[in-house]
Amino acid sequence: MAGSVNKVILIGNLGSDPEVRYLESGSAVAKFSIATTESYTNKSGERVDNTEWHRIELWEGLAKVAEKYLKKGNQVYIEGRIRTDNWTDKEGQQRSGVTIRANTLTMLGAAPGSGSGGEGNQGYAQQGSSQAPRPSDPVPPSMAAGSDDDDLPF
Repeated sequence: MAGSVNKVILIGNLGSDPEVRYLESGSAVAKFSIATTESYTNKSGERVDNTEWHRIELWEGLAKVAEKYLKKGNQVYIEGRIRTDNWTDKEGQQRSGVTIRANTLTMLGAAPGSGSGGEGNQGYAQQGSSQAPRPSDPVPPSMAAGSDDDDLPF
């Protein structure tokens, strides 16, 4: 029997501008959230929208692309893997959170500087295995998922 698969595909809109930090090693790390919305009609005939928020983490080249091109509200296509992080918060409580560590980023819609509107909906992509963090690049506590220094809704 084959091994296991940990793959996530999301299309959503950024809830904030990416926060990019550089580690002592020079590695770039970008973090932001995206919202995905599922719409359906309930038994009463009313339209219902359910929005889920996802923490996204990009490394190296993808982080630099995010820093340069992504802004709050942009629609993106993300491929990556689920990662569960555990940490101790400032009050000593054990916490955990789910982060999507992306290895593919495609910016949907018009490229920056191409004008507004939906024309030119080609999208542009960046991907590659070199974006994965190296084991020698520890994630500082201030970058850990669930860090209290952001205003994300989770």
